[in-house]
Amino acid sequence: MRFCDEAWQRNAALREAIHRLPFNTELAAGTLAPERFRFYILQDAIYLGQYSRVLALAAARAPDAANLQAFAQSALGAVAVEQRLHEHYLHEFGVEAAAIAAAAPAPDCLAYTSFLLATAYHEPWPVLVAALLPCFWIYWDVASAITRSAIPANRYQAWIDTYADEAFGAAVARVIGTAAAAAAASPDLRRAMLSAFSRSTQYEFLFWEGAYQMRGWPSPD
Repeated sequence: MRFCDEAWQRNAALREAIHRLPFNTELAAGTLAPERFRFYILQDAIYLGQYSRVLALAAARAPDAANLQAFAQSALGAVAVEQRLHEHYLHEFGVEAAAIAAAAPAPDCLAYTSFLLATAYHEPWPVLVAALLPCFWIYWDVASAITRSAIPANRYQAWIDTYADEAFGAAVARVIGTAAAAAAASPDLRRAMLSAFSRSTQYEFLFWEGAYQMRGWPSPD
């Protein structure tokens, strides 16, 4: 079985659980509470700052020029496209720039980005690619499904359109192809890649679930 097919099938139950999360079902219905989406988009802006750095590290560590260029472009594209999305919603919800700069990562955001950064610095490059893949692939999968069920004039349509866009789908396909090629190196490397893919998929679940719960840190007092 090809690596990407195996990774996708191994995490089928968790992927289905992501689709059923209240955050995503209510977003599709247009009923998601603004304060929950505001919490999510602010945390996603923090996440993006670290994710783009990990993409840049993937580019720097790439074994050839084609992958260096692909991940460098993804890093720049992630910043440009998602920043516009964040600015749209942060402005809509009245979040000031100072509040964004002062915001701290919630537990789920910090755990996910810490895992990706640790993978970027300490694991082989193919394992890093596998850890990065769920953020591409699962967002495309979720947004594509929401597109089929979203209500008209959905206040979250800009989010849906960003991740269901064909250009984003093409980026997803490129990373899938890169991961599939990298997994052919050895059985041990393939197992490490499958583990990294599953861990990132778990963090994707936690990020959305934590945003719905608006899960923060316990008070030190």
